[in-house]
Amino acid sequence: MRRIFASTIVAAGLCWAGPALADQTDMSNSVSFEDVLTQDFRAKDSIRDQYRHPAETLSFFQVKPGMTVVDFMPSGGWYTRVLVPYLGEDGIYIGLDPEVPSDATGFLATMRDTASRVPQQAAEWLGDEGAEVRGANVGSIPEEWNGTVDRVMIFREIHNMHRRDWLRPALVAARKLLKEDGMVGVVQHRAKADASAEYTDGNKGYLREQDVIALFQANGFDLVASSEVNANLKDTANYPGGVWTLPPTYAGAEEADKARLQTIGESDRMTLLFRKRP
Repeated sequence: MRRIFASTIVAAGLCWAGPALADQTDMSNSVSFEDVLTQDFRAKDSIRDQYRHPAETLSFFQVKPGMTVVDFMPSGGWYTRVLVPYLGEDGIYIGLDPEVPSDATGFLATMRDTASRVPQQAAEWLGDEGAEVRGANVGSIPEEWNGTVDRVMIFREIHNMHRRDWLRPALVAARKLLKEDGMVGVVQHRAKADASAEYTDGNKGYLREQDVIALFQANGFDLVASSEVNANLKDTANYPGGVWTLPPTYAGAEEADKARLQTIGESDRMTLLFRKRP
């Protein structure tokens, strides 16, 4: 028996880019993720809630039970374990990965056979709870899915998509998948506005907000709103080793420096909402 979780919360940190979204949003009826976020299967995941703010982020993206939602590059399934139970038995969760070679190894190998892998993983984590779960790689999306998706989510992966030339195919696919009023929610490690082109080529994990907006606009999406819900003013965003210097990875950090990095926390992140342009 699948269950639908719901209660109430008010989202914070909103910065509207225009009136179009505000006209459609009744904040007094905002959806809460409290019941989902306190489930036992999220015991380890919940440690990062203080940095990822899943309830506020998904509320800002106007994700609601019963929707069809694409999660691009779901990776270890952190958001899978939020979205699948929250979308409920009337919803559909689609894990979508880029096209990777059949002989791929390492990081790339984790994105092979997404059509079978994502549903299997979700079943292992969640049993038969929540939404129908589907998976696909960008090059093998069933045609009947086109025009059926309410939201496409991209969490902290734009840098990988940019540096590996996955962004253009992904956004072409997103435009086909989305309904006419469909939207794309983006969370991405944020570089300083004056960061160099070399530092923001994707290999450090950080991108400039104005560059991300420009990339989406060039591929048929209009910015609707932005939020500072995932901002972290303590992040200097200038580490030689990139964003992975910060917790929880601490890549290249000296043991003596970890306490200082812990006080910074995870990265400063932009949170952007785009609508498919007609």
